[in-house]
Amino acid sequence: MKILVTGAGGFIGSRLSKKLISEGHDVYGVFHDSPCQIDGIQVINADLREDDFDIPDIEFDVVFHLAAATPLVKDKKKQKRINYDGTVNLFNKIKDKTDFIIYASGLGVFGNPKGIVDEQSPIKPDTDFVKIRLDAQKFLENSCKENNIGFSVCYFGDVYGDGSWFTEMVVKKLKSGMMKTPGKGEYDKCFIHVEDAVGILISIAKNNLKDQSYVCADSTSVTFKEFVDYTADKIGTKHPGGVPMFLAKGVLGGDLVKLLTTPMKISNKKVSEIYSFVYPSYKEGINSILDS
Repeated sequence: MKILVTGAGGFIGSRLSKKLISEGHDVYGVFHDSPCQIDGIQVINADLREDDFDIPDIEFDVVFHLAAATPLVKDKKKQKRINYDGTVNLFNKIKDKTDFIIYASGLGVFGNPKGIVDEQSPIKPDTDFVKIRLDAQKFLENSCKENNIGFSVCYFGDVYGDGSWFTEMVVKKLKSGMMKTPGKGEYDKCFIHVEDAVGILISIAKNNLKDQSYVCADSTSVTFKEFVDYTADKIGTKHPGGVPMFLAKGVLGGDLVKLLTTPMKISNKKVSEIYSFVYPSYKEGINSILDS
């Protein structure tokens, strides 16, 4: 397949690109701030916020749109420029070059849900960050319908792995004794190892699963405290204490803290019908990272 990956220098995008290349696919990657460190990828240097970039005149079998600002970007105007305007600019460049777009979103679109979340749960975002991301998703979905392009979306839980927030904000801070959890950490979270996130995206593309949505996280319900404490036990450090919410918001920003501390439980029944998880629980995923 000929494939375009935006955010190819990012945590998920780089691993997705490497996996696709290893399988023999022809991969084009959009890079902005991150330098390319992927052998075999065809590089497209572009700032999606601007509309003066070029995409090769190629018919792509699928476009993975992963490029996005995270909640750590607190400037709402910058978030909109990257997450919404960037999506609009991208679509205008590729609408005649593909018939399938796969969009990576997050469980935050479900807001503060009651009960178990699945693909039929109501979309009720309650942070500005997620509202902007959802506006971008709706633009893509509507534009794809108007142009007879297939569109599918993955609502990912917290994607972790080596080299991610898990390494920087959990492992390293645990080792330095600086780790603190917002509040007491006793809120249910949904995690997914990056290898499984990549596997799901590829499975959707290979099976041509157009016009679908998937709730994507592993099968184990766990609180954030349990997740962090298990990591601490594995590396032989003390369990971290908590920090008042108002202090956490001052450091991380209100949107990120809200997304982190909102309880969430999901059913991954639908995605499990198209993909077999390599790491069906956070313990197996953490073990694989730390043991290696």
